[in-house]
Amino acid sequence: MMKHKSEQKTLISTSNHQEDKEEDNITIALAGNANVGKSVIFNELTGSNQIIGNWPGKTVELAEGHLHFGGHEIDVVDLPGIYSFSTYSMEEIVSREFIAFNKPDLVINVVDAAVLERNLFFTMQLMEMEVPLIVCINQVDIAQQKGIVIDTEKLEAALQVPVIATVAIRGEGLHELMEKAVEIVDKSKETGIKGSSPHKTNPIEYGAEVEKRIQSLSEFIDSEKLELDYVTRWMAIKLLENDEEIRSLVQSKSEDVVRKAYQLSKEIEDIHQEPSFSVIAAERYSISNLIVQGAQTQTKKIKISFSEKLDKVFTHHVFGYLTSALVIGGLLLWTFVIGNFFSELLGNALSFFQPVDPQLYGTLGSILWNGAFGGLVAGITLIIPFVVPFYLMLSLIENSGVLTRVAFMMDSLMHKIGLHGKALIPMILGYGCNVPAIESTRILETRRERLLSGFAITFAPCSARTIVILGLVAVYVNVWWAIALYAIDILVIFLLGKLAYKVVPGETPGLIMEIHSFKLPSISTALKQTWTRTKSLIYLVFPVYIISSAAIQALYVSGILTPVTNAMAPITVTWLGLPVVAGLVLIFGVVRKEFVLLILVTLFGTNLAPFFTPLQFIILALVSMLFIPCIATITVLLKEFGWKATTTMVLANFATAIIVGGIMFRLLLPFF
Repeated sequence: MMKHKSEQKTLISTSNHQEDKEEDNITIALAGNANVGKSVIFNELTGSNQIIGNWPGKTVELAEGHLHFGGHEIDVVDLPGIYSFSTYSMEEIVSREFIAFNKPDLVINVVDAAVLERNLFFTMQLMEMEVPLIVCINQVDIAQQKGIVIDTEKLEAALQVPVIATVAIRGEGLHELMEKAVEIVDKSKETGIKGSSPHKTNPIEYGAEVEKRIQSLSEFIDSEKLELDYVTRWMAIKLLENDEEIRSLVQSKSEDVVRKAYQLSKEIEDIHQEPSFSVIAAERYSISNLIVQGAQTQTKKIKISFSEKLDKVFTHHVFGYLTSALVIGGLLLWTFVIGNFFSELLGNALSFFQPVDPQLYGTLGSILWNGAFGGLVAGITLIIPFVVPFYLMLSLIENSGVLTRVAFMMDSLMHKIGLHGKALIPMILGYGCNVPAIESTRILETRRERLLSGFAITFAPCSARTIVILGLVAVYVNVWWAIALYAIDILVIFLLGKLAYKVVPGETPGLIMEIHSFKLPSISTALKQTWTRTKSLIYLVFPVYIISSAAIQALYVSGILTPVTNAMAPITVTWLGLPVVAGLVLIFGVVRKEFVLLILVTLFGTNLAPFFTPLQFIILALVSMLFIPCIATITVLLKEFGWKATTTMVLANFATAIIVGGIMFRLLLPFF
């Protein structure tokens, strides 16, 4: 680690020794498959100088950071991890649009040295876009452990682009990578065209039948003068692959080009008796295989590594489900144990300055202040104790390779509700906090998947709901009834997921996910990921909590909410069997779920047993768990899915809570 730190210091301080040279701004994009170490390189280069933002009009995050190097101010953009430039996912569209329209000065294509052949499939698509390119062969240490040696000079000659070997997790090769990057950018700027390649790379040549039709279509596109930002040859290939996004774009300029492309793609299909995109993909892999054969050698007999032995356990048809359950359970147990400990410490510390209980009396100013302070406390006592440990452990599990195996094992189960295994990751996040969980649905390929996953997450009992369940049921009834509520919740999620799967149109795509070898996660990378994720959550949650808490307390004191609670009596008292005060409690619970417990303590004191029966504790906790999501969750739902989808989800939550709560009250009444 000391070597890494000293090298990072060199990266940042290089420009300080070139004060006589005016700094130039350049933009570098990091592109590559998922889990190749792209984010590690990004974090090592940019440190804490990072921001997270959405691509305009898209719900896909782009991480952007900057550094000083070689007399340049360098902006680094970490593009989403993808496997191709097909339009199966929003991430793929965003990545290629950024490269085509923003025209970065350089693209660094990060590939995994241990699976070079698979990764070069994407490399060739980047080459076809004719962008200034460096191929960064990362994780060469892991490849060497497997006896894989890559001759970078031979690979560079075959690809005709610079190739740099790195071990990003230790900082090795990063200085050389940035030196080559600056060199290429300086050469490209001599052409006067941003984002142009300083050296003309030979295009990847396909088989005779495919190549003939690529060239024919390219010439026809040029003759039509479409004036699009994409490279002609690349557009021709995408049209022959029947890329819907490119076809629609080209069609707006020329119907003739689309007809020509359709004709030529049919010719390819007739010759090979396969879809044209399959033919082109197969030829890319064939070319990739030939390149790797010439540049890669196996120096020792391949032995079954510890990682591979461990992999057999995690993906075993029996033990795989057990290990997945242990991982998920361990993550949640860690979060709740650590979270409860620190939440209590922070709550006690903050109560020293100001009571955190809602103050339902006093001047308007004091009420508003106490409400705002309560919202601040809510943010602090939720995010710091619960979310931070959750994100930290999640990053460690994710970077180690464990999480992808859990997703793989859960794929068949998730398909029953119209999702695939990758959707389990946001679901797990939902048990920490619904807000980042819904944001993380962006990793899913289609809007339908994101909608279904977001809907399921709204029913996931987050740490705030867990506080209510533990505070009401575990304390005043017993822990077994608290566990039973979680079982009911899982059943509700499954049944409603099945229903939504039938109602929401579309198909569920298959699971496409790179499963890399197990490795020890980097603590520094996990800490940076945790901070980045937490930071974006803070910006969203804190303002919502503070403003909403103050507003609702003011509404209560003004007497506006009293008629509302009385109007809710037919539901809360008659149907659910709860006291009339339950209406007020549920309203406050929309601001933050902990208010369900907090309001009860404020009104009745710390001993609630004289005011509620054991059955009423169970029903109130159940309804609170399924009820309308908190305001912070609603805010992120609006941001991700729009008001129509959000309204539908909120109404579904409300209806489910009331219906299930009333049914359970009648089913359990004979036993209490």
